[in-house]
Amino acid sequence: MSALNTLKKHLRSGQVYRRGDLVQFSNAVDRHLQHLVSDGALQKLAGGLYYCPKQTSFGAVPPEDGKLVRAFLKDDHFYLTSLNAYNSLGVGASQLYNERLVYNYKRDGRYVLNGRHFYFIKRPRFPKKSSVEFLLVDLINNLHFLAEDQEAIKENTARKALSMDKKRLMKAVSNYAGVRAQNFFEGVFLNTELAHAT
Repeated sequence: MSALNTLKKHLRSGQVYRRGDLVQFSNAVDRHLQHLVSDGALQKLAGGLYYCPKQTSFGAVPPEDGKLVRAFLKDDHFYLTSLNAYNSLGVGASQLYNERLVYNYKRDGRYVLNGRHFYFIKRPRFPKKSSVEFLLVDLINNLHFLAEDQEAIKENTARKALSMDKKRLMKAVSNYAGVRAQNFFEGVFLNTELAHAT
């Protein structure tokens, strides 16, 4: 079996690979990658990042965002989301955004991977999966990114916060809020307590 076929044998459709993942299967990896890209067995997504296309009856399926980010970061520890997630909260967010947010421990910055826009943000903590409490905190963390009326969103968010389980929400604030978001939520509950006391 030729060295090229040996490399090809290790490719799995639907998977994203870094050049470094494939070096062990080839004695001339750059030449072999170039050949595999030219014959369609691989697609080059970005510098050093390749995708083995998954074919369906409708044609080739693009790589899943999670697999793309995992290969790019060389890490499983990330949280993939979008500003569109806030639209489900009912606090006035309704715009649609093309960029995906990637909370992670390694990288900051905007990257285009396979024509998709990703904004990598280093965060000390992020959840494994979403919750309403996390989304509400994250909305205030990222308020400066939103195109809507920010004051109206803050008012609506304050009302929603007061309708939620305070203990669970404040745990999310403690775990995930930046300084501004922390001050916002603490202020919401403090003002309510003061209003009740008078």
